[in-house]
Order: sequence, then structure tokens, then C-alpha cells
Amino acid sequence: MSKPDDIIIIGAGHNGLTCACYLARAGLRVRVLEARHVVGGAAVTEEFHPGFRNSTASYTVSLLNPKVIRDLNLHEHGLKIVERPMSNFLPLENRDALCLGPGRQDTLNEVARFSRRDAGQWPAFEAMLDGAAAALRDMILQTPPNVGGGLTDLIHALRDGRQFARMDAEARRDLLALFTRSATDILDQWFESDAVKAILGFDSIVGNYASPDTPGSAYVLLHHVFGEVNGKPGAWGHAIGGMGAITQAMAREAERLGVVIEIEAPVARLRSEKGAVQGVELVDGRFLPARRVAANVGPKRLYLELIEADDLPADFRRRMEGFRCASGTFRMNVALSELPRFTARPETGPHLSSGIVIAPSLRYMDQAWLDARATGMAKRPVVEMLIPSTLDDSLAPEGQHVASLFCQHFAPEGPPGGWSDQARQQAVDAILDTVNEFAPNFRDSIVGQLALSPADLEARFGLVGGDIFHGALQLDQLYSARPMLGYGDYRGPIKGLYHCGSGAHPGGGVTGAPGHNAAREILRDRRWYERLV
Repeated sequence: MSKPDDIIIIGAGHNGLTCACYLARAGLRVRVLEARHVVGGAAVTEEFHPGFRNSTASYTVSLLNPKVIRDLNLHEHGLKIVERPMSNFLPLENRDALCLGPGRQDTLNEVARFSRRDAGQWPAFEAMLDGAAAALRDMILQTPPNVGGGLTDLIHALRDGRQFARMDAEARRDLLALFTRSATDILDQWFESDAVKAILGFDSIVGNYASPDTPGSAYVLLHHVFGEVNGKPGAWGHAIGGMGAITQAMAREAERLGVVIEIEAPVARLRSEKGAVQGVELVDGRFLPARRVAANVGPKRLYLELIEADDLPADFRRRMEGFRCASGTFRMNVALSELPRFTARPETGPHLSSGIVIAPSLRYMDQAWLDARATGMAKRPVVEMLIPSTLDDSLAPEGQHVASLFCQHFAPEGPPGGWSDQARQQAVDAILDTVNEFAPNFRDSIVGQLALSPADLEARFGLVGGDIFHGALQLDQLYSARPMLGYGDYRGPIKGLYHCGSGAHPGGGVTGAPGHNAAREILRDRRWYERLV
């Protein structure tokens, strides 16, 4: 038998690579196992049509933690992130459009076209959201206290309590409302214009199989404003070369630190004995011993597919069966012979380099969810389009373009009969017809495409139910309860098993935070063990 690795990490997505780098830098012998032929997990850039490359799944940058960027030397390894020249563009059914940016005064002037009252409210709403995001941003790189834990967890709880105690009463009320209420409730209190509410409310359903009317959807909106681009809080941007540029830079740092990365090495199961990790068994039959294992796969897949039921506490497994995984997301990449010409703004300009949101009202978003619940897919989907080739000429041949289409709502199980080829094509037609309503040249400009249903996202990337966040971002699956109360500190119910992916705090998005935090806890446990022996 080969000498055990200090730790094996299952999954070479961005969190797995982040965790590997921190552990290797501390001197551990680290091996990363990736099922696919390329590292990166859902943050990859791939050719999907001859000459056309794009980010296959995750598709835009903001939440990647600046500490992770610095610590892993990502810029030195070639990562370059550019900010969108305009934040968002919302085409409307009356041939008008609402634009956010490029500057703050531009946004206020634009909002005032729809409602002078809303323009007056905008600065206070921004300040409320920024204040809530700042309070939670401080907790992103912290380990949540385990409910019922020991002295260390009590100290963590007191520390976090002090953070909230420093907030004034109004800020605490705002934070409570954002965690528990619907996006519609919050936005209706602040604004009167349907367009203004729509452009803000879209973030509440990104990767969230829910209506903006669903309690808790306001938190998902908040989750999407944690980030920054090049030091600018709340901004969104594009990684030159696509999202794979992030994970390729991480892989270069990992290899520099001596991490062994194996591709096309899918794990069949985790082996344990007497409640402690022994290593992993691969699909090809190999057994790789390890003192510890960190899982960058989603909790539901880890505990229901990779670990024998008898190796888990019965209550833990029963509750994990109820862990909710559903993004309602359908993902497309399209190769274009020309840029879309929107009826509301047919000229080229910075709006084509923004997040283009096709969802003209909260009612539209709610109906998309209702349709998906009733039939398996929205009749008129919510679509966010990005055209990264307007900022990055490495992605498409000269004069041509690539567009990312991130679409809601599509049930994980699909329409009756499941996600057959026919059902996938039905979804594609609904998506393209919806875009074409607002940009009539769009369909005719498509020269190639890649379409991924929730089932395809699961099959290709291991995302249970196609859930891009490795588990729904709802109050009972956040912070100390992510993935379950008693296991929010990145440690699993088997000794030596850790969670380092988006199924742990702070949740989904390309952040690197779960990988960073899990590495810290692994090193804490290792040092404690070394003191004992």
C-alpha cells in the first residue's frame, strides 16, 4: 500500500484548489482528484463551437475573495479581471429600457426617468444594502459556531454577537428583514416603479428556484452584493479568458506548491473504519489512503452517493436526504455572427457589455416560477445575457461573438418524462424566443450553441439537481446550518472528513471562501493532534 497522503481533496473546482494551496503552503502532502478531463469544476472555459470559447457554467466575477486572490498569487499567474463598463441593462416590453451605470449619477438620472420618488429613495436603499453586506462580509472568512459545540464554538458565537451588537437598531432590523422576507416585500417598501424593482429583484432569483415573492428570497439578493472587482465593492466583471482563467491560475499555484492533481480520477466512495477516514476508492478500483479527506463536492452527493449508509449516523443521513438542492437553472452558450440589436437600444454601446436582464417585472419572474412548478419549465424564461467577447477578443473569431445565457426557471426533474432531448429543445426554443422578443436579430445570428439543462449540469459537473450553489441558500441551510446544524464548522460526522465546497459557509458563487476556511480548520486540527502525540 502506498504511503498515505496527508489529505485528499475530492474535486478540483475553485474551492478544492483554494483549499489545496493553503494546505500545501503549510507543508502538507496534498492530492486533488478531479473526475473530469480538466480542472476547474463549474468555473471552466471550454470551446463549445469551432473557434468559439466561453465560460461553460459559472460566467461572471465579483464574489472571488480578495484575500484568496492575494494569497494564491492569482494575478502573478496571469489572472486579469476587468469591470463591466455598465452594470445592467433591462429592456422593457414597451420598447424602453432601464440602464444602471456607468456612473452613480447616470444611474440616478436613469431611475428618475421612471420615478422621481424612486431616484430619491435609491441612495438610502443602496446604503441599507451596503451596510448589511458589510456586516456579513466580515463573516465570510470566519468559521460559524456549531450549535451545542464546545468552548471554541462559544467564543465564535460571542465574537459574532459582538459584530451584530455594534450595529444600530435600524441596521439590525434591516438585516433581519433581508434574511427572512421576500425580495418583493422589501422592494415594494422602497420603490414604486416596476422596472426599478425588476432590475434589483433579479438577483433574488439567480440560482434560486423560487419566486421573488418567496420568503427568504431577499437574502439571495443580498448574497449577490458581497463581492467586488479590483477593490470596487458590489461591482461585477469578467476574467479575461473566461472563468477558467481563475481556476487555471489556482492550479498553477497549487502545482508550484507541490500539490498532486489527478484528472479523470472519479471517486467511487470514501472509506472509513471505526468512525475515521481511511482514504478513497476510485472508480478504476484504486484505493488511495489518506489521513484526511476534504470534499469539494456538494453535501448531498457526498453523503448519499460516496459514503455507505452504515458509516453515517442514521439521523444525519435522514436529514441529508432532505437537504434541498434546486437552482431552477438552464445554462446556454451561443456563438454569434453579429451582436444582438435590442429594439430598445439597437446601437452598439456599453449596454452590450453589461448584465442584460430579460425579466421586465417581478410579476414576470413570479410567473416563470409558477410555470416551472406546473409544467417543468417557464413559458417565458428569465434570462440574463452577458456578451463577454465585447470585453475579451480571445473568445471568438474577429467580428463574431459569444454570449452566455443564464436562464430561470426550469425544474430539476424537468417536464413530465424528464429532461429528454425533446424537452431540452423545448427549453432552448422558449429561451431563444424570449430573447428574440427584445432583440429580433438574435436567433438568426446564432451559428452554434451549447445547452445544459439541470440534468446536464448534474451529469457534467456533479451538481445535484443542477444546483449551482451545492444547496439552496435559505435560512435553514445557511451559516451554522450549512450543511446541517452541528456540522457548520467544515467538519463532517466522520473523523478526518471536511467540507471545503459551496455546500459549506458562506455558500455558493465563485468565492474561494469555503476552501480558505476549511483549510484553516484542517490545520487547526492537525496542530492539536501534533501537540497530543
